[in-house]
Amino acid sequence: MSLMVFFAIANVVIARNYDEFIYSDVKKTPTTSVALVLGTSRSYHGQLNRYYTSRLKAASELYKAGKVRKILVSGDNSTRYYNEPITMQKDLVNLGIKKEDIYLDYAGFSTLDSVIRAKEVFGLNEFIIISQEFHCERALFIARSKAIPAIAYATPYIEHEGKIRIFMRELLARVKAGFDVWIMNSTPKFLGEKVKII
Repeated sequence: MSLMVFFAIANVVIARNYDEFIYSDVKKTPTTSVALVLGTSRSYHGQLNRYYTSRLKAASELYKAGKVRKILVSGDNSTRYYNEPITMQKDLVNLGIKKEDIYLDYAGFSTLDSVIRAKEVFGLNEFIIISQEFHCERALFIARSKAIPAIAYATPYIEHEGKIRIFMRELLARVKAGFDVWIMNSTPKFLGEKVKII
């Protein structure tokens, strides 16, 4: 299979097969025990990253509406100076979420790591993924390919100057996801001790 064919297949499969599992209205979102918030940088070019704030706002809204009882924040903590989970936890507390209802995954180095670790480390068979719609599609592709019956909540669309760059990066990320799932059967960089959430 040529690279261009693989590129096309991965992007078409991920873009067209997961809409039924993605919600964008809190009232219509099914109730589940845990929300998985996928990490991203809090700031972008010196300004607050709206992708970041919209994910935390969505988690707060689902929590306060009783749609989820616990929140798992998963992100990069590869150096002592960069800790996405702790940052998300602090900001969620500021949004009114009880600290004891927030769990931290320090080894969410990629979407694949975050999704698989939610099951293998935190023992979650069902959960709702929170991110932007394009990211939710890719996360659901990974989850459902690994027999994890996750659903997702997509945050509102954000218009911004870097959208073309983000779009191009996502196309490549989908190719990597296809490679990880279909060819390499990739696993997280780290697993480790089990953590019980529910």
